[in-house]
Amino acid sequence: MIVIFVEEVSERLVYTFDFIFKDREIAYQITNDPVYFEVLEGFKFNYSASHFDTGLQIIPSEVLFSEEIIEYQLQKSLFFQEECLSFNGVTDPIASVFYILVRYEEYLTEKRDIHDRYEASQSIQAKYGWLELCITDRWCEDLISFMEKEYNKPILCKEIPLKFVPTFDVDNVRAYEWKEGIRSLYGLLKDRWNKNTEALKIREEVANKKQKDPFDTFDDIIALKNKQIEPIIFWLIGDFAKYDRNISSLNSRHRALIQNLASKVLVGLHPSYKSNYSTYYLEKEVERMQEILDQEVLFSRQHFLKLSLPYTYQNLINLKVKHDYSMGYASNVGFRAGTARPFLFYDLLKNSITDLTVHSFCYMDATFLDYLNYSVEDSKKMVTQLFQEVTTYGGEFIPLWHNESISNYGKWDGWKELYDYTIALYTN
Repeated sequence: MIVIFVEEVSERLVYTFDFIFKDREIAYQITNDPVYFEVLEGFKFNYSASHFDTGLQIIPSEVLFSEEIIEYQLQKSLFFQEECLSFNGVTDPIASVFYILVRYEEYLTEKRDIHDRYEASQSIQAKYGWLELCITDRWCEDLISFMEKEYNKPILCKEIPLKFVPTFDVDNVRAYEWKEGIRSLYGLLKDRWNKNTEALKIREEVANKKQKDPFDTFDDIIALKNKQIEPIIFWLIGDFAKYDRNISSLNSRHRALIQNLASKVLVGLHPSYKSNYSTYYLEKEVERMQEILDQEVLFSRQHFLKLSLPYTYQNLINLKVKHDYSMGYASNVGFRAGTARPFLFYDLLKNSITDLTVHSFCYMDATFLDYLNYSVEDSKKMVTQLFQEVTTYGGEFIPLWHNESISNYGKWDGWKELYDYTIALYTN
């Protein structure tokens, strides 16, 4: 049992120590009773400015004891063996964990990209070279190692296992098939205008049932189950719009496909681009998916990764969604919350822990191709680095793919090699 003395017990404090100790099955107790703390023996540390004759001490910043959202002066500082953050000059690895995990910095700026997204380049992790690290877990282990060294005694803890969770977003269920009327005509005319002979040939062969639609890669996704891997598919069923261009959810073949796949793997909602601005659309899409699946919608990932904290998560919570997989960046790879472990969302505006579990993905297929301009070989090196980080510190290794990006068709020609490489990292 580790006993921690604080002058004040706060919601932020409990949340952070739960994250540090619970998954590792390390028993701990928080007390603000100085007499009780003074006479205790064993592992204990003083997380306050008060003085005791025994026990380790970390003088805290005010981050975990404030109820306000304050813009601190942040600097990089060495705690024990890991660099962490200092807040207004106070080095505090525990507050560092909270700051990154709850995405504190995202509440302090309104600067966004063209899709109203907080960008990776704005983050303190990018500034200090921590984005591709499970940095909050590194701080947790650094704290435990510090205590072990000072007491010259090991702390028994559970090793956090690796779990592989490949995920897929279905923005375009078909390249050609099932598209009718003006959508089909427009695509045909566009291919003719661009003299895209390959597309014209495949379009004709799909229409004549001579080959599968290129984006029909769902057999490959289902085949993961033969390797004892459970994928998750997030489906876009929002009304047609500029950035929401899937086949209509009223299409009987489309609905039948969703239902068939949901009988084999976990299917969640991919809330539309416009639903991030409108609870009306979000509620409509949740109800629509529930009607298609005949079950509650508990799993979600935002289309275009449009995540505005805390509002996106507040809306999902109000609709009883329990798991979100949007925590990551479009513009870069890495760990937006500094961890691969699932964790409960902390609403910084309300200063309260919620029952929404956040799952962080570490890379998206389009990030390598569209944002970083990496080759497949360069992407493999980065994926290996990310996989090794999660293997070392535990949690969920979650790549984000699309049904179309594993097709080896069009701009994705050759990219299934990266997908296969990712699977092999886990299975070999």
